[in-house]
Amino acid sequence: MKKIITLTVASIVIIFSLWFWWGHYYTYSEGNRSGLLQKFSHKGDFFKTYEGELVLNSLVINSVSPVGSEKFYFSVEDDTLGQKMLNMEGQRVILHYNQKKGTLPWRGDSEYIVDGVKLSQ
Repeated sequence: MKKIITLTVASIVIIFSLWFWWGHYYTYSEGNRSGLLQKFSHKGDFFKTYEGELVLNSLVINSVSPVGSEKFYFSVEDDTLGQKMLNMEGQRVILHYNQKKGTLPWRGDSEYIVDGVKLSQ
């Protein structure tokens, strides 16, 4: 009986661990998004994270004013990248992101985690 209980508990722990890893650490999708870095901030109560909004343009007037746009919300884990992006606010950028299935408090509010940025020409 003791062996059955031990195997059952071990199985539950292994299944939960795999489910947690799959939901929070496995990269579901990765890619690039380009647009205007409209908002970027360092915020949080217990865990300070970098959060941002990128305006994705579908139509641009005079190569400055976006019309018919949607927003892409993202988080940044890396402090060095976060500091770099604070200086890019208001500029057109290309972001590289990894999409996770779930969020963690110390990683940010969004399932999209940005790990690279460059200025758009």
